[in-house]
Amino acid sequence: MAEQIQTNDRQRELFIRKATRVAASYLNRAKQLAEPPEAARPFFDALEDVYVNLRDVAKPEGYKSIGTLCVMVPPELIYAAGAMPVRLCSGSYTAYSIGDGYIPRDACPLVKAVMGFGKIRALPAFDNCALLVSPVTCDCKKKLAGAMEQVKRVVPLHIPPLKREDADTEVFLRELYRLIPILEEETGRRITARSLAEGINAVGAAQYEMAEFARYRRHVPALLPGTQVMAIMNSYSYMPAGVWARRMRALNAELEVRLAQKRFVSRENQPRILVTGSPIAYPNLKIPLLIEEMGGVLAADETCMGERGLYDPVSVIDPSFDGMMRALASRYTKPCTCPVFVDNSQRIYRIRQMVKQSRIQGVIYHVLRGCLVYDYEYPILEEALGKLDIPVIRVESDYNEEDVEQLRIRIEAFIEMIKLKEYAKQRKGA
Repeated sequence: MAEQIQTNDRQRELFIRKATRVAASYLNRAKQLAEPPEAARPFFDALEDVYVNLRDVAKPEGYKSIGTLCVMVPPELIYAAGAMPVRLCSGSYTAYSIGDGYIPRDACPLVKAVMGFGKIRALPAFDNCALLVSPVTCDCKKKLAGAMEQVKRVVPLHIPPLKREDADTEVFLRELYRLIPILEEETGRRITARSLAEGINAVGAAQYEMAEFARYRRHVPALLPGTQVMAIMNSYSYMPAGVWARRMRALNAELEVRLAQKRFVSRENQPRILVTGSPIAYPNLKIPLLIEEMGGVLAADETCMGERGLYDPVSVIDPSFDGMMRALASRYTKPCTCPVFVDNSQRIYRIRQMVKQSRIQGVIYHVLRGCLVYDYEYPILEEALGKLDIPVIRVESDYNEEDVEQLRIRIEAFIEMIKLKEYAKQRKGA
């Protein structure tokens, strides 16, 4: 036992020393791409507090933290219980390397990082969560829910594999109703029609500001580096929705001023890239950074740690308690573009839509090693984008930095290919 305690202490010391250094490095590299707007600093500060300063998330007084492991957990329901949702999908390589000792070799890095945080107990944002809510979206998360029970109480949520009109929504609705007494027991507060409406409104305000932010993000030339955008989007995981919405409103106002002053961070002819596939979770920002360091513009993303997490607000038609619960169940299943669903044609439609809106010239399909559900869909997307004459490249990675140079070469070649393609188009048009 004493030997085990010493081992844990050494691992914890390693985590604190190495993980904080890596997190700070990625954040600094993101800021160095261009001078961030003053209003963006609170978002960076939130990430720094959690991963560099190792502080707990800032939350309303008296609120407990409820950890979530997917965007398919409705934060509205957690806010209604008088708690704060904290999304724990992290990109920490150090936590991943610790979790590697407990999770099978071929499991995805995100699952290993979650297990690593559970075992090392050095991240207050994770340790102080009263419980974890984990949708069963893949085999790895299914087994993780069982393995994490050694560390913390885990509530698995069943996700129906189909999107039939009512049958599958009813399945998820029952899961959300099952979650209610668990949240109430943990927080000591009842979820009422009023508190649920307040939760829906709070998240809705953040979604509204996100929609405005996405409009500025689509501007050509760019007003903000895409890597900074990804960091800002990741910060939503560690800030109350109302606070995030207020700060996003201030950022949107500053971007409007920058637009009027024509303070752009890119040239009009820089290749515009969309990233989709496996989540890009801070501090693992190496793909966004490589895109922009190699001369591209990360103009859009279709990932669950990016725009997808705040896309499509809840549409309440029936304001009764059951009506709002049904609206939640519908929002978190029917429009969701996660590849966990059998029919994922909505994702192809959404990406085609984003390609047009953001004037995308190339797509990078990011696959975390071991993430089979996303890897499975690459050929489908490649075929769909080929019909639009949009080049796409698949890049596979995990959280370590050993593959950075290989990724750099491939991404640089992809961006150069887009430049040549666009040049040939201009010559032909001339």
